[in-house]
Amino acid sequence: MTRVSAGARLHAGFQNLSLAHERLYGGVGVALAEPRVTVEAHPTEGVDCPDPLVTEYASRVCEVLDVPGAAVTVEETLPRHVGLGSGTQLALATLAAIAGAYDHEPRVRERAPALGRGGRSGVGVAGFEAGGFVVDAGHPTERFTTDRPADGAWTVPPVVARHTLPDDWRFLVVLPEATTGRSGEDEDASMRSVVERADPGIADELATLLVRRLLPAAAAGQFDDFAGALAAFGRLNGAWYADEQGGVYRPPAGELVERLRESHAVGGVGQSSWGPAVYGLTTIDRAAEACEAATAALDRVGVDGEVLLACPADRGARIE
Repeated sequence: MTRVSAGARLHAGFQNLSLAHERLYGGVGVALAEPRVTVEAHPTEGVDCPDPLVTEYASRVCEVLDVPGAAVTVEETLPRHVGLGSGTQLALATLAAIAGAYDHEPRVRERAPALGRGGRSGVGVAGFEAGGFVVDAGHPTERFTTDRPADGAWTVPPVVARHTLPDDWRFLVVLPEATTGRSGEDEDASMRSVVERADPGIADELATLLVRRLLPAAAAGQFDDFAGALAAFGRLNGAWYADEQGGVYRPPAGELVERLRESHAVGGVGQSSWGPAVYGLTTIDRAAEACEAATAALDRVGVDGEVLLACPADRGARIE
């Protein structure tokens, strides 16, 4: 039996969504130590799992590995379609668990496309591999197609930068009770619409922001500089999505972002992926105040929700 546990990820955005530039996408995000997805698997004939989505992943994994089957148990899982990368982490945990049960190397980067993962952003795969604050290289723009490529028809974009963030930093995660973020065909259609009309000038601003501010601050562990650059990176990304999601941030994430920005205990506030998850950066010393600010923000916006505090992950998935 093999047990695999992997943390969530936050996605701050992409470096470029314009067809006018040579490389498309280029994900920027961070792996979290919690919340986590945990999967166990042991060899058997056929696939045995009560979760329909995991059954789908497990069946495909068994085909890719050419093994007869697996009994898969999901011990804990991430909320789906809220901006925490649940699909990629669940798929890769299933892959690694079944591979381990048969004493195979999981080779997650190579096999992720066969499970439909890593087609745009490589942050989730990179986080599963080694954790950290991650920037990936994106894909050559010439490979862009209006129709979604078949699973396995792409490679996961390589990592161009990875940094371990200071161990006293914490990510505040607010999960409002709201309509889940886009996924599947809806997400594909929205991304196609965004890409086809994206302003290339925003990508130029993002490139400057990433190279001159965000990456240096991550490398040096400078909290204020990193938080300011992270928030700016998210706002610029939101300008691309405004027509698709009803604003720079989708409702009610936008209101929560504004409320959290009022707190001196929280910096780097933004929306993860399509939301509705909102994140902010704080420290151990200010964590209690940050959580109070998040709870107050939910109250002021008038929505229920959950407030989480997570360490940045300094390692990838745990495989036992």
